[in-house]
Amino acid sequence: MAQDLTEKELLKMQIDQLKKEVKNERVLISKSGKALKEYVEANAGDDPLLKGVPEDKNPFKEKGGCMIS
Repeated sequence: MAQDLTEKELLKMQIDQLKKEVKNERVLISKSGKALKEYVEANAGDDPLLKGVPEDKNPFKEKGGCMIS
């Protein structure tokens, strides 16, 4: 699709995108980083990647083995 557009149309699309992005609220990394760290630390106890999944709630645990007789 972008190959079918003229250079003028592509530049207009870029300008429109930049106009949208300039309206986004900016936050200093010192503030957002602190908030992110606090969120991660507060929810670390519920994170299955950190504490693991209980065996009885693990959907990927094999239900039974295959028996060949």
